[in-house]
Amino acid sequence: MTALPEPTARGRPEVVIRRLDALSARRHLDDLADLLVDSVEGGASVCFLAPLAHYEARDWFAGVLHEMDLGRRVVLAAFLGNLVVGCAQLVLAWQANATHRAEVQKMLVHRSARRMGVGARLMRQVEVEARALGRTLLILDTETGSDAEHLYSHLGWIKVGVIPDYAMRPDGSGLRPTSLWYRQLD
Repeated sequence: MTALPEPTARGRPEVVIRRLDALSARRHLDDLADLLVDSVEGGASVCFLAPLAHYEARDWFAGVLHEMDLGRRVVLAAFLGNLVVGCAQLVLAWQANATHRAEVQKMLVHRSARRMGVGARLMRQVEVEARALGRTLLILDTETGSDAEHLYSHLGWIKVGVIPDYAMRPDGSGLRPTSLWYRQLD
């Protein structure tokens, strides 16, 4: 990833959140892969172990494209200038009795863009997208004790509980618990 854009008059570069369609996601496949690799290298517990090769991350995101084409997954990307510095996904429940809910997955912010409000902006836009799709209940899981937990709490999410030894640390050094969260939308 190249350097972040210069700050604006307000002191921070402008973050723009966009919903990607499959075509635009395909154009940004390498950027999304870089974001995933950076997140895993930075210790994010997002289903992968380090070192994660770029081609593996790219292949994973290429698999997401099919679900986007089927209308089962929404991918949001955060841009600073032309750089993809964050993403979040909304996986839509397809079961007949669950069309009111969705799961938030792979909420990632590049380490160079953290503490700039990118994660909060992504999560707020996830809620906008969910409402537009008629989803009134969102769920997610995240590593217990992670910075993400503080963000979700601040945004009004409710912690349900903790599952011990849920996933291996990205560096493979042991198991970590995960916390389950939900948010009901108005």
